[in-house]
Amino acid sequence: MTTVRLPAVAGIFYPADEEDLRAAVRLYLEGVPDSAGESVPKALIAPHAGYIYSGPIAASAYARIKSGRHSIKHVVLFGPSHRVPFQGLALSSASAFATPLGQVMVDQPMQASVADLPQVTVLDRAHSHEHSLEVHLPFLQELLDDFAIVPIAAGDASAEDVAEVLNRLWGGDETLIVVSSDLSHYHDYETAVRLDRATSRAIERLRPQDIAYEQACGRVPVTGLLRAAQQHGLRARTVDLRNSGDTAGPRDQVVGYGAYVFE
Repeated sequence: MTTVRLPAVAGIFYPADEEDLRAAVRLYLEGVPDSAGESVPKALIAPHAGYIYSGPIAASAYARIKSGRHSIKHVVLFGPSHRVPFQGLALSSASAFATPLGQVMVDQPMQASVADLPQVTVLDRAHSHEHSLEVHLPFLQELLDDFAIVPIAAGDASAEDVAEVLNRLWGGDETLIVVSSDLSHYHDYETAVRLDRATSRAIERLRPQDIAYEQACGRVPVTGLLRAAQQHGLRARTVDLRNSGDTAGPRDQVVGYGAYVFE
């Protein structure tokens, strides 16, 4: 039986109308300077706020996978659980995740390959209202032709827990890893800039131990990706670093957003 995880934040974090959503995603991508000639990254870190706030920064990361339209077939999508506290890492029992742009199939064989790990469980309530994974799907749907996802919500887990899962799912050029995270939350503009620059340095240096929970809401999957990147010899690069005070909000309390590629 096919079960579909329906959109939870369409009309809230991004447009609920198909044409409006497609136009918004394309506009954000068109605003990114041309990166022709760059290799397709193995992994991305991109933010997950409402599109008016973080859409331009997410596009800065996603624009780098344009040339992977036909080669990327699997996307491992890791994000924090904001609403449901739990131990470990949560898969979904859904067969597909839906957005106004259509359905994205869940990669059942890839999910099965990590289901036996002790830190992995199936927990649909961690996915049903979670935005951190959902908001990435329209960018992937716009940029990739034929792909399936492994959506994983992160609860209380270690970097090593995440890295173990990533290593099993690593694959080759056909597999893209996307980690969803915003950066600092609700500081004044100058404080946020300072904190987010420090987080970016830690990401670029592959130093998960230098990232505290208050520096990134997706700290668990971010630090896990940094561990895996160390093991696979990847380099991390910041391609965008802004906050809500730069995009669509006031500057007294801002949220930080960074876009990073791993090559």
